[in-house]
Amino acid sequence: MTAADYGSIRPMENRTALTPRERQEEADRFTASLAGFAVALLLGLIGLWVAEGLAEVSKLEDCLLQGRMNCERIELSPSP
Repeated sequence: MTAADYGSIRPMENRTALTPRERQEEADRFTASLAGFAVALLLGLIGLWVAEGLAEVSKLEDCLLQGRMNCERIELSPSP
């Protein structure tokens, strides 16, 4: 494939200043990339939250299936 196959690709050293349209397209790509990253990060955090909740429920279920009655976790307050 040659450069002609890709349209108007020019080497960086031969490039002139960006036109307003090219600047806007670049800004739009950056915004879309940032939005995609934010969505991926949000989905990852939600996945971690769900996995943590499932692990907690699994531990409680294991305790109850062993026939224990005091399976709730006891939170200790820090001593002064």
